[in-house]
Amino acid sequence: MAGAFAAARARGRVALIPYITAGYPSAAETRELLKRLPAAGADLIEVGIPFSDPIADGPTIQRSTHRALEQGMTVRGALELIRSAAPSVPIVVMTYVNPILAYGLERFLADAAQAGVSAVLCTDLPAGAAPEMERAIAAAGLDQIRLVAPTTPDDRLRTMLRPATGFVYFISRLGVTGVRTEAPPDLERHMRRIRAVTALPVAVGFGIGTAAQVAAAARWADGVVVGSAVIEALSSGGVAAAERLVRELAA
Repeated sequence: MAGAFAAARARGRVALIPYITAGYPSAAETRELLKRLPAAGADLIEVGIPFSDPIADGPTIQRSTHRALEQGMTVRGALELIRSAAPSVPIVVMTYVNPILAYGLERFLADAAQAGVSAVLCTDLPAGAAPEMERAIAAAGLDQIRLVAPTTPDDRLRTMLRPATGFVYFISRLGVTGVRTEAPPDLERHMRRIRAVTALPVAVGFGIGTAAQVAAAARWADGVVVGSAVIEALSSGGVAAAERLVRELAA
């Protein structure tokens, strides 16, 4: 995980992290994306496991999630897609507590590790809320990505990031995911707050979707997560359009 950020820095750029929903528009297209996006400029890939109540996601990703579920995508199916594609960059699995517990925590972690997953981003699991689950994730050799909001106070930052691994995911705005018109204007201040308590790379997401926004965020962040814009490109033009967008953002 750290190597992906270091390699990006060595090339004079920040790490680009596109998000895709497992099974959208189809399982075959997800597998193709996992194979092709690294060559297009993805340094890591975030793969969403479809869930029926995706409370952190905006309408674009919600639609992709529900479509994937309608086509039969499951936790096991998502992990199998990752395993079979064997992407050449680290994979971050984004999910919620419910699908993990329904699948079985130990089984999920074992299957994720076997599939080649590097990290887990559980959006509705606050740091420290489930110590046993956090210890199990660490014991499986997986990083647990911490989410930091603009409203996270400094004392909470120190508590939640002290045991963190992988990278820190800074949510650039309150609310759900979705494309916005500009980069967050107070990003520098938040990056300084986070870096005061951790040496981990910091990636920015939620609302970053254009080349200009990526460039603006790259002034302060170590990585940029792009989700809704990738899903929109995929919806309108398939794998080729999503790949083209990733190339443009990487440039």
